[in-house]
Amino acid sequence: MSWSKNILSKLPPVLERTRAASIAFVLGICLSVSVGELFTWATPVAAQTVAELQSQIADRQDRLAEIEREIAEFEAALQEVGAERSTLEAAIRGLQLERRKISADIAYTEGLINNTDLEINKLTIEITQTERDIEQNRAAIKEIIRAIDETDDETMIEVLLANEHLSDFWQQLDDLETIRNAVGEQVEELRALQETLESNKQNESAKREDLVDLKEQYDGQRQVLVSNQVEQEELLTVTRNEESEYQQLLDQKVAAREQLRQEVQNIEQELQFILDPNKIPTPGTPVFRWPLDNNIITQRFGYTQFALSGAYGGSRHNGMDLGTPTGSKLYAALSGTVRDVGNTDIVPGCYSWGKWILLDHPNGLSSMYAHLSHIGVTPGQSVRTGDVVGFTGNTGYSTGPHLHWTLYVSDAVQVRQFNEFKSVTSCGAAKSPFAAIEGYLDPLDYLPPL
Repeated sequence: MSWSKNILSKLPPVLERTRAASIAFVLGICLSVSVGELFTWATPVAAQTVAELQSQIADRQDRLAEIEREIAEFEAALQEVGAERSTLEAAIRGLQLERRKISADIAYTEGLINNTDLEINKLTIEITQTERDIEQNRAAIKEIIRAIDETDDETMIEVLLANEHLSDFWQQLDDLETIRNAVGEQVEELRALQETLESNKQNESAKREDLVDLKEQYDGQRQVLVSNQVEQEELLTVTRNEESEYQQLLDQKVAAREQLRQEVQNIEQELQFILDPNKIPTPGTPVFRWPLDNNIITQRFGYTQFALSGAYGGSRHNGMDLGTPTGSKLYAALSGTVRDVGNTDIVPGCYSWGKWILLDHPNGLSSMYAHLSHIGVTPGQSVRTGDVVGFTGNTGYSTGPHLHWTLYVSDAVQVRQFNEFKSVTSCGAAKSPFAAIEGYLDPLDYLPPL
């Protein structure tokens, strides 16, 4: 039996004189409260569960705030150690601090994953509740409309004759008019419930996407932690924990880096490219976001024909360096497509970019991020502005953890192997982005002020 029939069976005899009057009385009761109030008996357990989940989410948010403070302390300590590891003691100290920071980063990501799981569970319960409310609301509207239709089958004369007193007749008409007007309100409540349902489903879908991203970040951070341990072990093995051996290693790295820079410069001077300024954004237009949470410029751009001719000290730096600890999140500075990724360290003695990512953007520009500890994207993958695409590191010819960011005109840059240009090179078959010097741009020309 429906809820209306249950109530009808309990009506006092005086109201059973006419079927129409009884229906009017029942529907008047039903419409005197909101749908939410009418059906609260159906979801008390779920509502309690939502409250419990909300409390757990709040507790975890407090813990996340504590971890954030720990991470900030590690980052401050790493800034004191410095990006350039000029002594073996500083290098080992930096690696140990990085490991502690990365561990805190992992704990933070775990907390976000747990919170996201709780939020998904909470939304799932709310979706179920709203779907139940919608069905009950629809059932109530159907019952109202059915009752009105049945009453409308009676003529005014029949309704009048069915009542012993004229006042009962007028009261019944008033009740029916009230019912007709209230149907519109019920429909509006139904529409509001459906909007809530759609919003919750969209939020749940977004949270599930966030969960996938967080789990990928977690996997990447775990790999960075392993790499940190391997780097420390290799450093101690190569240097035999002797400062003199470490200084010799640094000197070799710097010399190899300078030799490679000269080789690359010679290669790129042979490449031809004529820049069409109409195909790229106007310098001074902030089209990119900064790629890190904390962006500290340690070296600026200086890779132009004018600079290479000897001006400003003849800087040969083809990008911008941002000092940051190993394991910092690297964000896509603008939406685009991953053209390619690479790791020059797979060729022994190749003191080049280490792990790098090249993104093509829809505005005619391409950006390359180098010296990474982890690459979190694959060639052909689409990325959005602010997506985590990897983690910073100390690979390649870097003498300390930092992010190298190069900006190209997309038409100018090509990914080639070193030995395609020179048969004898320390990097051999390692691949890298190359461009004519005119194809390089200063990232600061397209960034908002810090």
